Amino acid sequence: MNTALALQLASDMLKIGLILCTPLLAVILVTGVIVSVLQVVTQVQDPSLAFVPKLVIFVVALILLAPWMLGKLTGYATELYGRLAQLG
Repeated sequence: MNTALALQLASDMLKIGLILCTPLLAVILVTGVIVSVLQVVTQVQDPSLAFVPKLVIFVVALILLAPWMLGKLTGYATELYGRLAQLG
């Protein structure tokens, strides 16, 4: 394995990680902004009020996005093993 291939594999790994994390982080970001606006409007500054909705929305989004994420990760692993098999 040469350094160019190793760098390409590392780059692909980071790209797939970013692709898989982005939807969940976006959901948490939007939920956090909405909860923050509601806290400012109602003047209720309870920390658990900010944490619990984000946790619930994250779990729901994870359940809904899990098949897509698993498909992406499986495709990446298949491609990675295919590349490594060509080297050997």
